Parts: sequence; structure tokens; C-alpha cells
Amino acid sequence: MDDKFIIVLSTIDDIDKGKRMSKLIIDKKLGACVQLVGPIQSTYFWRGKIEESKEWLILIKTKKNLYKKLEELIIKIHPYVTPEIVYFEIAGFDKYLNWITDVTEGKEENNDKFV
Repeated sequence: MDDKFIIVLSTIDDIDKGKRMSKLIIDKKLGACVQLVGPIQSTYFWRGKIEESKEWLILIKTKKNLYKKLEELIIKIHPYVTPEIVYFEIAGFDKYLNWITDVTEGKEENNDKFV
């Protein structure tokens, strides 16, 4: 398979903001699946001190060639000054990875991959 697949990680401070972001990512075909996990407890260094906050982890399954557009969208709509946006390449079950391709290319309407 020539396509590279990735999971993009981000965090957000509000579940409703996360849901809106998730739907926009799916609507724009920049990801096939977005999961919100949490709440999680985050501890991080910011502006000279240690901070703690409750956040939700955002997991986005997509193709590597869509990363830049996805990054631009997240930066545009994210409430944080410096949002976490990182990714790692994934490999896995071909049927699932093909589904990611179908969804992000707008070919999922008659897809029976989960039947």
C-alpha cells in the first residue's frame, strides 16, 4: 500500500468545542474518524510555570497527505495560542486503512467495509 496513514493527536479544554472540531474535520474529509477521550489530567510547563488542567484528547485517523490541511484547520479554529498538534504514522488492518482512504476521498457512501 503506497498511502501513509497517521493518527493526529491534539487536546482541547472543552468537550463541546471538541465535538464541533470533530464534526468539522469529518465534514471537510480531513479525517475518517475523530475520537474524544477524557477527561484527562494534563500537567505542562507554560509561560514560566507548571500548569495543570482538565482536557480531552483528540485522536484523528487520516492520511499523511492531508496533514498540512488538517493542521491549518486546527490552528484556525482551536482556542489555544499553541495547540498540541502531533502525529505518528500507523499501519494496520488493510480493510480499515482502505476505509480511511474511502472516507477522506468521499467514496464511503456505498461502503460495506464494516458489514
